Amino acid sequence: MGAAAQEGLAVEHPIAGDELRATKRYFGTRTDALPWLFISEREQPLTRQSVNYLIAMAAERAELAPVHPHMLRHSCGFYLANRGYDLRLIQDYLGHRDPKHTVHYTRVAGSRFEGLWR
Repeated sequence: MGAAAQEGLAVEHPIAGDELRATKRYFGTRTDALPWLFISEREQPLTRQSVNYLIAMAAERAELAPVHPHMLRHSCGFYLANRGYDLRLIQDYLGHRDPKHTVHYTRVAGSRFEGLWR
């Protein structure tokens, strides 16, 4: 479970554009009326263990080093920092209560400053 979930923070991420259209198309192909986006073969929401397994298997098939779901979260943090987004925005997006958890992403994003004084 991620830090936000452990601390009881609810983090919502809006879906727009192509992602929203694809999600609506996907729901249109389903014959159930279940509210979950990702469902198991038993028509239940995917468990944390199921997601871990699916990501691990996808990484293995792609011949990657072991991949874990939390790595996707870190990738998002680094991406936002490298794109120059504000620390507070990244903190809110990732659901961090304490900014010291978010600073990690900006500390390693030094490439953003190349050419700053030209």
